[in-house]
Amino acid sequence: MDINNLVEAIRADRIRITEHADEEARTDRLKFDEIYFSVLHGEIIEDYPGDEPYPSCLVYGQTFSGEAVHSVWAYNQQNQWAALITVYRPDPSRWVNYRERRRNL
Repeated sequence: MDINNLVEAIRADRIRITEHADEEARTDRLKFDEIYFSVLHGEIIEDYPGDEPYPSCLVYGQTFSGEAVHSVWAYNQQNQWAALITVYRPDPSRWVNYRERRRNL
């Protein structure tokens, strides 16, 4: 997946937010503007091409204040819509620089 597809979907307002993502955003006190910002300035750190019904990926980015954010997005190439599957503030004990999973958990 190419992060530019997600960026274009966000800019064109072709986004679906799952109920789960909405709940997780509220739990972690994340606003959607800062979630979108984290993708616009972020990077894909894991790809899940076999996910159904559409390929998905894990994006690492930062909020306006520089706090780490992970978000999982699915992308429908045919209609160019993106779906926010989940979002969370990553636990630093589980990640190396928020980009690589720690192996010794």
